[in-house]
Amino acid sequence: MRQEDIWNADAAASYDTPGTGMFAPEVLGPAVDRLAGLAGGGRVLEFAVGTGRVAIPLAERGVPVTGLELSPDMVARLREKASAETLPVVLGDMATTVVPGEFTLVYLVYNTISNLQTQDEQVECFRNAARHLAPGGRFVVELWVPELRALPPGREATVWRTEPGYIGLDTYDVLNQHVVSHHFRFGDDRNATLARSPHRYIWPAELDLMARLAGFTLESRHADWTGAPFTADSRSHVSTYRLGGG
Repeated sequence: MRQEDIWNADAAASYDTPGTGMFAPEVLGPAVDRLAGLAGGGRVLEFAVGTGRVAIPLAERGVPVTGLELSPDMVARLREKASAETLPVVLGDMATTVVPGEFTLVYLVYNTISNLQTQDEQVECFRNAARHLAPGGRFVVELWVPELRALPPGREATVWRTEPGYIGLDTYDVLNQHVVSHHFRFGDDRNATLARSPHRYIWPAELDLMARLAGFTLESRHADWTGAPFTADSRSHVSTYRLGGG
C-alpha cells in the first residue's frame, strides 16, 4: 500500500469529522494552543498538512503557516476551507521536499511520521525538518507508543478501540517494526467497510536518536498537548526537539 494510494479522493472526502474524533475541541484546541505558543511569532511549517485540521485554526490565530502535503486530494479538500493566500501548500513528501523560506517551528502531528515505511525515511524526515529551521528552531512530533504489552503471546493483533459502529485493530510485524491499522465501520445491517493503513512504529528512544542524527536535542516530552506527564503507561507523546540545543 503506497501512501499516494491510501490518501486518495475517498479518504479526503471522509477525513474531516467536524466537532468529533480528532476534530473535537478538547483534542484540537490544546494542540493549536501549544503550537501557537511555540511559534513565537515566527513562520511555521506543517509536514503532512492534510485537510488543514491543525493548520487552519492555527492560521486563524494569526500564525503564518505553510503546509507540505503528498496528496493532491487532501489539498483539494483543504482548499475548500482556506485559500492559498491564507495557507500556502507545497506538494511533496516530508522526507525530501524543500519548502522555500526559513521557519521557527516545524511540526508533524497525529502519528504521521509513522506513515514513512523505513527507518531511513524517518531519519530523513528529521533532517528535512532541520534544513527548514532557523538556528534554535523547534520540531514537534506527536506519536503513539506501540502497544506491544497488550499483544497476547503468539498473537499478532490488538483491538485498540471499540465503539458503536466502529472497531479498530492493529496487526503487528514485530521483526520489522511494521503495523497495519484496520478500521471497520458498520451500521445496523450485515455490511461493513474496511480501511487499512500501514505504519512503521518508532519507540521514543529511537525517535530521540533520529533527532540527534539531524542535530536536534530533546527539549520536552509530554503525554499529550496539555502537558500531562509522560509515563510508562502513556499511549502517546508530544515530543519537542530544538535544533542545536544542548
